[in-house]
Amino acid sequence: MNDTENTPPAEDEALENAAHEATEDAAVEETPEDRIEVLGTQLDDLRDRLLRAVADADNTRKRADKEVSDTRDYAVSSFAKDMVDVADNLSRAMATIDEAGIADSSDAVKNLVDGVAMTERVLLTKLERHGVKKVDPQPGEAFDPHIHQAVAQIPSDQPSGTIASMMQTGFVIGTRTLRAAMVAVSSGPAGDDTPTSGDTGSNLDMKA
Repeated sequence: MNDTENTPPAEDEALENAAHEATEDAAVEETPEDRIEVLGTQLDDLRDRLLRAVADADNTRKRADKEVSDTRDYAVSSFAKDMVDVADNLSRAMATIDEAGIADSSDAVKNLVDGVAMTERVLLTKLERHGVKKVDPQPGEAFDPHIHQAVAQIPSDQPSGTIASMMQTGFVIGTRTLRAAMVAVSSGPAGDDTPTSGDTGSNLDMKA
């Protein structure tokens, strides 16, 4: 019979208790500074998670607000495009009127002309109330590819690269272009010694 078999049960229990007490002593040996460091690390982690959650919630709110705003501002885009065609027809009708001839016309014709003009003004006012504004570029204004569409580049008295003439008005809704204004861009005065190939005018972005 070996020594292990001869060890009394009381001694085995004493050894187990000693090992258990040693483990507890090792755990108790953790200093307050160590505990503070651990808690500080946990606090920093929780603070970081909280900040990330707040940032994510704020970004989600901003995206939702923008979607609501865009829906409100641009919901009438399709309808506005149809109304722009009506405004074009009224504008063309007014452009064909001979002012000198109207002066000698009957009151019925004058009232008809006044009615068409008033209808055009009211339509544009109503469109503007819903965020749709007319783009009516004038000669000499800077060319903006976001709201202007260049269909030609011609010599004119205007500086090269600016608008020489307007062929059709445009419209914007909010910050978006509903229809770009069709314009001719100036290449500078005719006979100007400034080359038109490779200069500002030729490098102009003519796409709206």
